[in-house]
Amino acid sequence: MKKLVLFGFLGAATLISAPTHAQEKVKFTKEQLKMMDDELFDEMFVGVSSKKNSTLLLKDGTKKEGPVSGIDRKKGQITSIKMKDASGKKIEYQADEIEEMYLPITGMAKGAKVANYFGNTRNWGSKSLNKSTNPNEVYVKNIKASLKNKKTEKEFLMQLINPSFSSQIEVYADPMASETTSVSFGGGPKIGGGVTKSYYVKKGDEVIWLKKGEFEENYNFLFGDNEEFLQKFPYKSIKWEHLSYLIAEYTKMSEEKNS
Repeated sequence: MKKLVLFGFLGAATLISAPTHAQEKVKFTKEQLKMMDDELFDEMFVGVSSKKNSTLLLKDGTKKEGPVSGIDRKKGQITSIKMKDASGKKIEYQADEIEEMYLPITGMAKGAKVANYFGNTRNWGSKSLNKSTNPNEVYVKNIKASLKNKKTEKEFLMQLINPSFSSQIEVYADPMASETTSVSFGGGPKIGGGVTKSYYVKKGDEVIWLKKGEFEENYNFLFGDNEEFLQKFPYKSIKWEHLSYLIAEYTKMSEEKNS
């Protein structure tokens, strides 16, 4: 899968003033806020092409290739997948058998996402679409998680949406996530809103369903082990919409700290 280079511009941001305490507010320039508003997560796709080959890497090291003929999901997350072998026979693989997958995107799904991407003004002036999504496929990993933090943990196959900055925190798409409200005038582009309200997030061995309304109480879980980061980006100074930038910057700062 193609990897994206996202950090070249991150180091350029410098705060106007350094807080003396992690909870003190920090003022950012308009240029810094514009950068923080950019969406760095890959676009979520759920449609899989049955005309192109998918690639499955099983836990036993076996590689399987073939067109997908069916997918079973729970709360939007993949629980099993059916693939045709060379003879055309359908074989079903359970999530707990698979380590990772590369799934080709359907043309219809891709077209819909492109229209949605450019129809939302939050993406105007941000990175181009071909840098925000792999144009041909999505990367899916085996993750043991409790759906919506309510059920017993089970293994699912989830789309990793920050593959280029996932060394510290992995973020997975929530296909059932709602979005903030946006408005459109006369069929024009949507103004405001359109922000995804939940993701599945893995840090260390822990996976949580992270919701917009619970961002503050999980802020320390995400970033609390990097005091320098907390001083630069105290919770009172940021917004949920900054999540992808914050994770990218936290990753950069943590890797520099540990190098």
